[in-house]
Amino acid sequence: MHAAVITAYDAPPVHGEHPEPVARGEHEIVADVLAAGLHHLTRAKADGTHYSATGVFPLVPGVDGVVRDSAGRLRYAVLDDTNLGTFAERTVIDVRRSVVLPDDVDPVRIAAAMNPGMSSWVALRRRITFREGQRVLILGATGSAGRMAIQIAKRFGAAQVFAAGRDTTRLRALPGLGADQALTFDEIAAAADVDVVLDFVWGAPAAGAMLPMLTARSDRSAPLTWIQIGSMAGESAPIPSTVLRAARLKIVGSGIGSVSPRDFIAELPELAKAVTEGAIDVQARAVPLARIAQAWSERTGERLVLVP
Repeated sequence: MHAAVITAYDAPPVHGEHPEPVARGEHEIVADVLAAGLHHLTRAKADGTHYSATGVFPLVPGVDGVVRDSAGRLRYAVLDDTNLGTFAERTVIDVRRSVVLPDDVDPVRIAAAMNPGMSSWVALRRRITFREGQRVLILGATGSAGRMAIQIAKRFGAAQVFAAGRDTTRLRALPGLGADQALTFDEIAAAADVDVVLDFVWGAPAAGAMLPMLTARSDRSAPLTWIQIGSMAGESAPIPSTVLRAARLKIVGSGIGSVSPRDFIAELPELAKAVTEGAIDVQARAVPLARIAQAWSERTGERLVLVP
């Protein structure tokens, strides 16, 4: 079969022949891959910058995808740590880490949406007790995950959603997705009285946003939960000690490890249903797997989806 193969952290993926996969575990099956998203997580696991990277090569990247099983059913599957990912014509999935999809779904749309959508969905459903009527600030709202987070927060009953980002052109489109106010990072104090922050940025921008937000809060004793989800601006954030004393701030992370695999999987059916019904806007573009080398380094507002 054909697959994308990476041989070192600093090597780009190469499309070529690869041995056929073999199912070994009790719950494993070989499935045909229909569509697999090129996510930030996929790149980070492959280049060693994500904490779950194994450093074992050769590696077929791809952390999830839409597949067809031997019975002809469509499934969305999430792969465990493996060197045989979904950037291949066929892969091995654990059926316990998959959900059956309706026959009429768009595999590209599902493959594009589930990973970025899951980040905020799981954070609000499994990492904290989110209540209808609370207010949410999204840092990094112009990316795929941030755009979906706006819609997901509203779906869960957020009274107000503030969307912050650095791309002013993309910011202008966010009220159309449900954002009550779009902000640059310089305007972050306008969101001072939110209850929850979904942070896809981290690094210096997140640290720099904390102090003006917290000092501008009308009631500093009111709880503020800051959920660290992504680190597009840096793995480390220089958080001043003042922010931990000046307000009732709680910082938590949401991701692999802080949320159990069982909790992730439990949320998949409802998220897949929302995507299938069109309740969440998805910007996706299908790319042939043979063009993986070009797609790997492309930076775009769309979620690229590899199609064998």
